[in-house]
Amino acid sequence: MKSIVVYCGSSPGTNPLYKEVARELGEKFVENEIRLIYGGGNIGLMGAVADAVLSNGGQATGVIPNFLAALEVAHQTLTELHFVETMHERKFKMVQLANGVIALPGGYGTFDELFEILTWRQLGLYDGPVGLLNINGFYDLILQQLDRMVDDGFLKAEGRELLMVAETADELLDKMKNSWEQER
Repeated sequence: MKSIVVYCGSSPGTNPLYKEVARELGEKFVENEIRLIYGGGNIGLMGAVADAVLSNGGQATGVIPNFLAALEVAHQTLTELHFVETMHERKFKMVQLANGVIALPGGYGTFDELFEILTWRQLGLYDGPVGLLNINGFYDLILQQLDRMVDDGFLKAEGRELLMVAETADELLDKMKNSWEQER
């Protein structure tokens, strides 16, 4: 795996642990020679993961819609920065550039991106591994809902298994690498 999309908040959240783990993930990317692909902002968790990659000598590519460039303050020192017109173009461009996807904590945008890529994966439109870094139990209730969807017959067990979950960056990257290698 040479590149991974990271979906995460444009806010740092209220718990400093989220930003700390975002930085740690960026450092792990550099250690594993993985290029970061992300939303292109320099604030919140987005900025934290990108800054960690760049300050450790790694490669970071941002994709940001023109209308958000001012709002999210587009990161100006990235390896590459792509400007697009729409959110759909942003999501499509990011996954075109990546071998996998990881979601950190975030808001509506992060949830939208995560569930869209899981849908694409389920439909065979995307074939990379999708991982969830469940920091401090942030996604526990969502994971319970996914289990309920299986129990109530709205999601097949195989669909549920498309989402890899871990509490540490190392564990998640190991799961994703193993999946990537098995599917190639």
